[in-house]
Amino acid sequence: MRVGVIGVGSMGQNHVRVYSEMADLIGVHDAFKEQSTKVAQRFNVGSFDSLDDLLDRVDAVSICTPTSFHYETALKVIGRGRSLLIEKPFTGNSRQAEELTRLAEKEGVTLASGFIERFNPIVAVAREAIHADRFGKVISLASRRVSSFPARIRDVGVIMDLGIHDIDVIRYMTGSEVKAVFALGGKFQNDKYEDYANLLLEMENGTVAFVEVNWLTPMKVRSVSLTCSGGFVLLDYTDQSLAISSSRISNTDLGDMFRMPLEQDVRKISVRKEEPLRRELEMFLAAAEGKTRPFVGGTDAANNLKVCEAALESLRTGAKVRL
Repeated sequence: MRVGVIGVGSMGQNHVRVYSEMADLIGVHDAFKEQSTKVAQRFNVGSFDSLDDLLDRVDAVSICTPTSFHYETALKVIGRGRSLLIEKPFTGNSRQAEELTRLAEKEGVTLASGFIERFNPIVAVAREAIHADRFGKVISLASRRVSSFPARIRDVGVIMDLGIHDIDVIRYMTGSEVKAVFALGGKFQNDKYEDYANLLLEMENGTVAFVEVNWLTPMKVRSVSLTCSGGFVLLDYTDQSLAISSSRISNTDLGDMFRMPLEQDVRKISVRKEEPLRRELEMFLAAAEGKTRPFVGGTDAANNLKVCEAALESLRTGAKVRL
């Protein structure tokens, strides 16, 4: 596949790096010519001042521009009949996401969305175990995605930037849609957008999920825990590891609660480490070649965005919002 990257900021450069190792990377385009030239020289590919010129030469592209440009750029790419992957949070607007999905289907174009945690191998292990009932019933989930403020983010808040990842993973792992959202949070160091939020999600299958996100924490944490009828499960996205804990109490002496005979069993599963972005782009290109359907398509993106929009509405009104 002949591929290109539109927008070569931080995330776009990662797309360029991975494509350069696995596909015929033709070139890049960025609104800032100097940035485009710099990245193109580093990877020895073309730098295109005109988006149309790049689209003349490629079969598929990644759109990694700021979110506010995703929709218009995607319209042009689809109009040219090129396959496309749009980085999260896709369009930042569920109605536009649905429109692009319909348009891509009409034009016979592959449309994928870049929710990278879906491609983390440990997520696939957890989902398989959940659906095989190896953890028992999933009662609740709690995710934490926190870090310091990313200077690259200018046009969305922390819910659209970070929270949308966990919303996607929760929907995927549970196999259930979100029924209602309640959100608390606000602006601490950001005048325009929320920089911390806590979301409570009510799933259609009865599971309850909690999502904590912020740009205020000095260290980076990426984890999710599951309280299940068969034990407690902790996933670490960064380490790509999963710990399963269970316990039992034997020969209890009610008169000596201090020496509670608690037996705890902890098992840790680690997978062969893989870069999620590489898996994501491999699967995108396979879909663009007609071998498979997109693993995360426009409909998933629209559903994730609807939850984020409901969370933002809840944040504004202080009320629980039903989807």
